[in-house]
Amino acid sequence: MEEKKDKDPNEETLEITQKAIEMLKTVFDPEIPVNVYDLGLIYKIDYQPVDKSLHVDMTLTAPHCPMADFIMEDVRQKLLSVEGPEKLDLRLVFEPEWNQDMMSEEAKLELGYL
Repeated sequence: MEEKKDKDPNEETLEITQKAIEMLKTVFDPEIPVNVYDLGLIYKIDYQPVDKSLHVDMTLTAPHCPMADFIMEDVRQKLLSVEGPEKLDLRLVFEPEWNQDMMSEEAKLELGYL
């Protein structure tokens, strides 16, 4: 087994980012059958190995989304379950404004945009 203390910071950052993406792909807007990552709602995932902090910027499909609290809490809980980060900075942002072009090809296909 590889010892964590000897891990390359770039490798650790990539690994944590991949784990965060995997977890984000399990969070769904209850009104849309596509996960928040493929919807393009995640604008930034930045892991800092120096202080073991995970910074995530996300948005919603609409500023007044009735499920905002539910979705944000689900994202928070899933990201807190990622092994490695000791701090989570989850920010809700509305710049740039989300639009359908931000969705993955899979999401567009699922929702009938392709």
